[in-house]
Amino acid sequence: MLHVVLLEPEIPQNTGNIARTCAATGSVLHLIGPMGFSIDEKHVKRAGLDYWELLDLRYYDSYEEFLSKNPEATIYYATTKAEKAHSEMVYPEENCYIMFGKETAGIPKNILNENKETCIRIPMVDLEKARSLNLSNSVAIVVYEVLRQYNYPNMR
Repeated sequence: MLHVVLLEPEIPQNTGNIARTCAATGSVLHLIGPMGFSIDEKHVKRAGLDYWELLDLRYYDSYEEFLSKNPEATIYYATTKAEKAHSEMVYPEENCYIMFGKETAGIPKNILNENKETCIRIPMVDLEKARSLNLSNSVAIVVYEVLRQYNYPNMR
């Protein structure tokens, strides 16, 4: 099973769109606080449409709590600073977690430095001009690459 992890998300519409992607792909969504909004906000609910009851959603107060409650996780950290493209990695079918950082700052450098071997990036042109993609788009790109490698299990 694939797990999508959002570390301190800030924009409710992105989280709602990501929740919809997770529901449609059977992926688990993990939210790590502090978040820049309440999950009950209308913008989150609207973006997720009526998919919320299909979603396996888990909350954590901190990165440390997330790690302690998911000790078997193989975590891939999405960042524009990684050497390997998301499509170069071979993802395990068990305990595969893809983490994305908050919209304004990404994943903290200390976490990335501790996990260089599992950092991934989505290829883009000149990073000086186009710094990053929208968070919900990035999640969709990586999720579908992982599911492609798995041959789209339980999907039609």
